[in-house]
Amino acid sequence: MLLLLLLQVLASCLWLGRSEVVTSFESSCPQFFFRETPPNEALEPESPAWICQHYQNQYFFATLYDRKRRIPVYSAYVYQPASGKRPKTWMVEPQLIGPTYPKSMEREYTLLKYSKVSLEEISNSQAILQDYKNLTGLNRGHLNPSSHHSNTTSRTATFTLTNIVPQNEKLNGGAWNNYEQQMMITRTKGCNTTYVVVGAVPGNSYIAKGRVNIPSHIWSGVCCEVDTNHRKAWAVIAENDKNEVQVLTLGELENELTQLYGRDQVSLFDSSCPR
Repeated sequence: MLLLLLLQVLASCLWLGRSEVVTSFESSCPQFFFRETPPNEALEPESPAWICQHYQNQYFFATLYDRKRRIPVYSAYVYQPASGKRPKTWMVEPQLIGPTYPKSMEREYTLLKYSKVSLEEISNSQAILQDYKNLTGLNRGHLNPSSHHSNTTSRTATFTLTNIVPQNEKLNGGAWNNYEQQMMITRTKGCNTTYVVVGAVPGNSYIAKGRVNIPSHIWSGVCCEVDTNHRKAWAVIAENDKNEVQVLTLGELENELTQLYGRDQVSLFDSSCPR
């Protein structure tokens, strides 16, 4: 009997270690953060979920998700841009429903067919495709953009609704797109490894009958390792109702986010990244 109990405990621990919705990024997918240091607790929502975004047997980025507002707080990744086709598949996160569901992101259709789960059960824990239909002036805005990844698999992994916010369509296709496609290329010249954290400040409005929050701001902080002894950093922020992007120092962004969130001082990267 004791042996059976020990085996059950061991199996439980192994399952938890494999889980995609995790208890901390430091112990599960720290590789997406500069010096394995995630942003501090000042950004954490009331109902957080730490997601090591898993697809086809690999982790590709990390997302702190707000279960209540059904948007990501931030997504963190290593910048590795390459040309390629834009994926068309949209997925959701099974383990936001519960720990017994698959750890890899899946299409809604696949979950409904093979995991014996209802659309209502999925929608209780996260945004679904229906939430983003028939939008006016808004579209699905990636925090972690597919174009910042090197191959088809890694680009497809960004097409999960846990990496998406309702974003002003002019901003998404205009100034923010210019930041993602042009400014990042220019700014990262000379960088060996570039760590990025992109986030969304919750706003006061919602889509989908109050289910999904519309952020007031979209922001991005970057820490670049030039070599062992040299680093550089920069940041941007945009109001989500204007087609404008403001360029800041990392320290300026952290101070502005501290004011916007109204909690403790925000820290996005390890202290050795220049402010």
